[in-house]
Amino acid sequence: MREILGRRRRLLSRLIGRKSDRSPGLNGTALTFATAWKWPVVPGVGLDRRDSTRCACPDPDCTVPGAHPLDPGLLAATTEERMVRWWWTNRPDAPIVLATGASAPCAVSLPAIAGARALSALDQMGIRLGPVVATPARLFLLVAPYSMEQLGELLYAKDWVPGSLRFHGEGGYLALPPSETGQGPVRWERAPLPGSAAPWVPDVEAVVDAVVDALTRTGVSAPEL
Repeated sequence: MREILGRRRRLLSRLIGRKSDRSPGLNGTALTFATAWKWPVVPGVGLDRRDSTRCACPDPDCTVPGAHPLDPGLLAATTEERMVRWWWTNRPDAPIVLATGASAPCAVSLPAIAGARALSALDQMGIRLGPVVATPARLFLLVAPYSMEQLGELLYAKDWVPGSLRFHGEGGYLALPPSETGQGPVRWERAPLPGSAAPWVPDVEAVVDAVVDALTRTGVSAPEL
């Protein structure tokens, strides 16, 4: 009897170990964003099943294939656990889209080459950054929420700002890891520190000042911007 009970315990232990080793997947990750970090999320439209490079939306020329909301729309983004669980239970492969602004992080993004050089320069300057999201085409530096007035004053005070420096603020959206889009996988270039609390993000002024300074120092050429 003891031998039988021992076998059962070992089998149960192996099963528990296997479960704990599994990736949380999009469902579990979306729940972490929404419930632990209080980031409002909504499922992205995803990709055409017949062509993984094309968006599933009706626009044949969609510039962000798969990586934007459609049905439900962006206004449906929520931190409510039951809704998030229902969405990704029914659409387990749907990209995770963050509704930027309000109380959620915003982002500043650059093309991949310029972004990589900027990150290297920022590291050498000792600038503290929050999480950084990467796609094959761009790097997205997460920043604290900001208003359009705040952004306008910031840009007005600059002598030069790269033309391809994009701002993802109130009313915008951003695909989060580990989503798959028509432009390739979305991943963490700088992952948040593990834990239940929402990751720290810097102010937009500090990031833009540092990025512009870094690109000026490294002399990134116009085609890379």
